Amino acid sequence: MKDKILVTGSAGFIGSHLTELLVEQGYNVKAFIHYNSRNNWGWLEESQYKNGIEIIAGDIRDYDSVFNTMKGCDNVFHLAALIGIPYSYISPLAYIRTNIEGTYNILQAAKELELENVLITSTSETYGTAQYVPIDEKHPMVGQSPYSASKIAADHLALSFYRSFGLPVKIVRPFNVYGPRQSARAIIPTIITQILNGQKIIKLGNLKPTRDLTFVKDTVKAFIEIAKSDDLFGETTNIGMNEDISIEDLVKLIVKLMNANIKIKMEEARIRPEKSEVERLRCDNSKILKYTEWKPEYNLEKGLLLTIEWITQNMKFYKPKIYNV
Repeated sequence: MKDKILVTGSAGFIGSHLTELLVEQGYNVKAFIHYNSRNNWGWLEESQYKNGIEIIAGDIRDYDSVFNTMKGCDNVFHLAALIGIPYSYISPLAYIRTNIEGTYNILQAAKELELENVLITSTSETYGTAQYVPIDEKHPMVGQSPYSASKIAADHLALSFYRSFGLPVKIVRPFNVYGPRQSARAIIPTIITQILNGQKIIKLGNLKPTRDLTFVKDTVKAFIEIAKSDDLFGETTNIGMNEDISIEDLVKLIVKLMNANIKIKMEEARIRPEKSEVERLRCDNSKILKYTEWKPEYNLEKGLLLTIEWITQNMKFYKPKIYNV
C-alpha cells in the first residue's frame, strides 16, 4: 500500500481500532467521520493518536463530501455504515441510503480519482443462516433482514465496478467482531453491562443461534493484510476463527469469567422475526490464511477478559437498563 489512506467510519468501533493500527504502522491516515454540530470525533476523541490523524467531518451519503475528502488518497478502507439489525426493521430506507448509496459514492469517487486499493466492508450477515459449515466465500447470499440486503447490494455494486471499470476493489467480510468500544446493540456488551450494573436477571433475545467471534484487534490486522495482498482484487475474503458458539454458551462463559450469579430472561422485543433470524454462522477462513500472513492472536476467553476489563472501566458509555435497538 502507498501511505495515504482514507478510513470511513473511523470514529466507530472497528474503524477507530483500524485507524489507530494504521497510524502505529506508519501510514498517513485521513479519518472520515460523520458530521455533527459538536465536532465530536467518536472513539477517536480520546485517542492517543488523534494529533497524528487528519480528521474530516462529512456525510457518506453526500458525493461531494466523499469526493473532496478522498482527494490525495491512494487507498480507502470503507467502513461507514448503518449496522444495527433491529433498526433496519424500523427504517429500511435509511440503510439503502447509507449502505448502498454511500458505497456508490466511495466507488465512483475512487474511480474518478484512480485510487489503487478500495476495500469495502461487508458482513457475515450477507450469508444468512448457514446452508453448510464452515461458510466459505462461495456460500449463497441471503438477505434475511433489510440490513443484510443492503450489504448484499453494496457488495455486488462494488464487484460490478471491478468487472466493469477495473476498479481495484476488495470485499472484506468479517464475521462477528467484539472487543473494547463496541456498542450495547451487540450481544457481548449487552451481557457484560447488565452484569456490571448488578442485574440478577439478564434480558436477552434468542439463545440458540451460534456465532463465529473474532476479537477486534485481530479483525483490523486482517483488514490491513487483505489490503496488502495482490491476489485478492475482485475477491471477497472472510475474516473469522472457524469456530462458533451458541449465545447460551457464550452467556455461560462470560458469567464464569465475571464470577457472576444471574438468571436469563428472554425478552420478546429482542427476538428477531422467525424468518429473519440467522441461526448459525461459522467462518471458513482458509482463503485469508492462504493469501495473507494473517494469524489471529486472541482466543475467545482472552478476548472476552480484555473486553470485560475495558467495559468495567468505561461503563459511563453504556445504559444497561435500556434496550439498544
